[in-house]
Amino acid sequence: MNKKKVAIVSISLGKGGAERFAALLTFMLESSGFEVHSIVINDDVDYEYTGTLFNLEKESLGSFSVFRKLRKGKLLRNYLVQNKIDIVIDSRPKNVLLRELITNFIYRDSKVYYIVHSFNFKDYFPSSKIWSRILYKDVNTVICVSKTIEEKVKKWYGFENTITIYNPFFIAQEELKKAVLEPQKIILYFGRFEEKVKNFTLMLDAFLQSKIYEKGYRLHLMGSGDDEDFIQQKIKTLNLNDYIKILPFKPTPFDEVREAKFTILTSKYEGFPLSIVESLALGTPVIAVDCNSGPREIIQNAFNGLLVENHNSEALAQAMNRFADDAELYHFCKQNAAESVKHLSLKPISDQWKNLLNSQ
Repeated sequence: MNKKKVAIVSISLGKGGAERFAALLTFMLESSGFEVHSIVINDDVDYEYTGTLFNLEKESLGSFSVFRKLRKGKLLRNYLVQNKIDIVIDSRPKNVLLRELITNFIYRDSKVYYIVHSFNFKDYFPSSKIWSRILYKDVNTVICVSKTIEEKVKKWYGFENTITIYNPFFIAQEELKKAVLEPQKIILYFGRFEEKVKNFTLMLDAFLQSKIYEKGYRLHLMGSGDDEDFIQQKIKTLNLNDYIKILPFKPTPFDEVREAKFTILTSKYEGFPLSIVESLALGTPVIAVDCNSGPREIIQNAFNGLLVENHNSEALAQAMNRFADDAELYHFCKQNAAESVKHLSLKPISDQWKNLLNSQ
């Protein structure tokens, strides 16, 4: 029996949450009986994947930069045709209208599914609602990674072809079965170093206000990104050098997550942050701001973590001290953490994808 051929198109398979999801999706679809092809725009591969990889950046090397984008488009079209791709799942941002109209033409012989990974709609829709409807009119399904995003898509554009499928976590059973470590006095952030999204200013200001470092706590920031220098300068300005450590990016920071007392997220906006899900799956509670979107659909306040009003450094500082001082609350949240995200493991999310792609 011939397998349906699926191409997952993404910016890369490196460092970002959407990119990590694209890598996970290869495993989900292969286990569901699809032939999987990953097509990446940029030559950046950090996460494990399965199936065939087609790297447009490598294939277009040697072209003048002005022609490289056109060559990537031609290569993409040729790959889809030559490999007789049935389904395209496009996981990229779609913030350049002309490029996306051309991309829609490239995809013209396949069933197409677009994923909206962020509540920041300017990354996925043109500013004009009319052009947005034109861009998405021939898409089979608009897949939203949170219910809040799907509600917004329906309200703003009137789309009916929408569905919410949450991002899953994929942590090997041997990792999940490892003995739970006695948490250290470490607060951990892991993810991109991008101030305009992750709001390190709020995180660092709250850490200073909390004075939790006087109780022996340290803040570890693990990741990479263009704003590392900004973060280091902010730490220096706040005289927090002795209490904060910057660690390099790791695709699987599971030991560091288990070691932490709790993890933290202070984003201005999100989609469905995998860092929260992975932390809870490993038994580590989370403090997160109630940004749009994702955290409120994962964190049950005072059950598996603490959900805090966004842009409120005082409330965030109080939440840090609450976990440090209230042992009963902390251990209750830790006890509930892993069980609270079992519905987000690979198998149930894989089944949702399989049902969607086989039903159309």
